[in-house]
Amino acid sequence: MRDASYEVLPLRGAEESVVEHVPRTVPLTVTVTEAKGLTPTLELAERLSGHGFVTSPHLAARLVRDKAQLADIVARLRAADVDSVFVIGGDAPEPAGSFPDALSLLEALDAGGHHFRHVGIGGYPEGHGHLSAELIECALERKAPHATHIITQLCFHPATTRAWARQVKLRGVDLPIRIGLPGAVTRQKLVRISAGIGLGQSARFLAKQHSLFWRFFLPHGYRPDRLIDRLAPALGHPEQNLQGFHLFTFNEVARTEAWRQEWLERLSDAVPG
Repeated sequence: MRDASYEVLPLRGAEESVVEHVPRTVPLTVTVTEAKGLTPTLELAERLSGHGFVTSPHLAARLVRDKAQLADIVARLRAADVDSVFVIGGDAPEPAGSFPDALSLLEALDAGGHHFRHVGIGGYPEGHGHLSAELIECALERKAPHATHIITQLCFHPATTRAWARQVKLRGVDLPIRIGLPGAVTRQKLVRISAGIGLGQSARFLAKQHSLFWRFFLPHGYRPDRLIDRLAPALGHPEQNLQGFHLFTFNEVARTEAWRQEWLERLSDAVPG
């Protein structure tokens, strides 16, 4: 919990909410939406970096036109002291240019040279909606040499996450894995976020997360306590490289941070002496 990282969306009010409620010690990723493109993601990452946060913008390969634009992005982030990125393929139906997937962008980043100390890639414990399990795991193997860590997509089955992580290690991928979990989120926030990211993208997201949908619509919102309890014993085991939690806040940062502080207080009270 002390080392948890947060994901935020580049929507109105995100900067102010993060600055007010989130400690500077919490690393942040800034997601990207197909509807809004890369610019809001980069701008929010830059502004949050200016406030003293360690930020990692999502770079969606299918939204980058060419090597020239990629070089401009790298230079822009260097100027803003942003030294971390999270590289994904993205959900755009057609690539904007020469990068159809995360691997092609990662290769271009290495070929062109970059300053990033941390380069994250995605992991899929429950597979990918449009790709076979074998194909997605082969892609992970090919991306791993270009990355420093993995963040998983949401998965509500701890046994599935643990089994997937063991298979990743057996396939020779030795990167630390951060487990992606939803933060403490209310249904009202989910509705507002769904409207903000666009109906089409929201529908695709929910279609890929059937079990997520009803959990968020519980009367008092969702809390990840049970998942944390069931996953925590697996952290640090060398056979699976699960090494921390990454909380998808859906911009409910105040509620998620209050929930995290409750956990830290309970952990502190449980330590003898």
